[in-house]
Amino acid sequence: MSAKRLLFVDDDRMVLGGLRRALHDTRAEWEAVFTASGQEALEALGKSAFDAVVTDMRMPGMDGAELLERIKDRYPEVIRIVLSGQSEKEAMLRSIAPAHQYLAKPCDIRELKLRLGQAFASRDLVRNPAIAAAIARLRSIPSLPVIYSELTAALRSETTSLAKIEEIVGKDVGMATKILQLANSAFIGVHGQVQSLRQAVSLIGVDTVRTLTLSIHIFSRFERHAAITAQVALLWEHSIATASLAQKIALLETGDKSMAEACFAAGLLHDVGKVILLGERPQEYVEVVRRLEKDTAPVDEVECEILGCSHAQLGGYLVSIWGLPTSLVQAVALHHCPSQAIETQFSALTAVHCADALIHAATDSNESPAADAAYLERLGLVGRWNDWRTLLVEIATRG
Repeated sequence: MSAKRLLFVDDDRMVLGGLRRALHDTRAEWEAVFTASGQEALEALGKSAFDAVVTDMRMPGMDGAELLERIKDRYPEVIRIVLSGQSEKEAMLRSIAPAHQYLAKPCDIRELKLRLGQAFASRDLVRNPAIAAAIARLRSIPSLPVIYSELTAALRSETTSLAKIEEIVGKDVGMATKILQLANSAFIGVHGQVQSLRQAVSLIGVDTVRTLTLSIHIFSRFERHAAITAQVALLWEHSIATASLAQKIALLETGDKSMAEACFAAGLLHDVGKVILLGERPQEYVEVVRRLEKDTAPVDEVECEILGCSHAQLGGYLVSIWGLPTSLVQAVALHHCPSQAIETQFSALTAVHCADALIHAATDSNESPAADAAYLERLGLVGRWNDWRTLLVEIATRG
């Protein structure tokens, strides 16, 4: 396997020297190039291909936000990371749209290596260049208009509580993904460990959410023609149902409220790849839906045939390059094939896989994925199916 090529950008020569020394032992897997300005970085990108760019925020002339905007438009396949100090909050706000991730100075090479490794592994699963480019350009995941309007109305009030924001965000796949991205960044100061929406909203705070939503517009409305709108509504309904059931399964199996909250977030995000496809490639995904209406083939097989990747691979790629915790990435990427995960105990992936399978089976959909019996046997959970089905009945009964 050839070494990944990384481009580092910082106007401080001492910082570049420190990075060069810190990366010395990674030469076999990373080929690092160092530039002292945004213009130098663009010239380097014009001469040869890079896998990722790591840039400082504050630089004379072209700052990090402007550089990443240009890279996003010209070289969307490149993973974009901001490296910035905690005191630069205003500058960081400007980088939220074009950056995939935000890391703090001084750069922790182990954390950078972990995040880039996760992103590269997921990116390599998406073999359709057009779709990979569309994902890399994403500024936000579109939200249902009614929920977008509800959030903006709530944020215009100075008395809106954190609980209210969490309630609204917990109904929307796009908002939840973006909030979790921000909470797992140096923008907040927590290093990739925030798995629940409650913790994420609490860390970010109402004032910052208000600024991001009303001034910087990190959320957008999902506005498409009738056929797409109908699919989106069904998808949101399924995502919320999966999140609720995954949360209850986790509580029943572990009694751990933090785990249950993480499972809710994972369930809400598990089909985020479909949301992206409906927003970015609507006509092609409608073709997938129509094929599934008359074909009993698994959904991921049909998606790979028509699109070159599955919604699970696509969603896993997005949440990995956005820096979400590994447990959430696995739950999104492997929810149809959990045996591919190397784990021997209950996790968010377990809860989401089982919740998704139960709900599909209950609706008798042509794309219903069967539960992975080998995976459940490995975890000693084969006999729990009827108890989980009872939880689904309880959720349906309560409406």
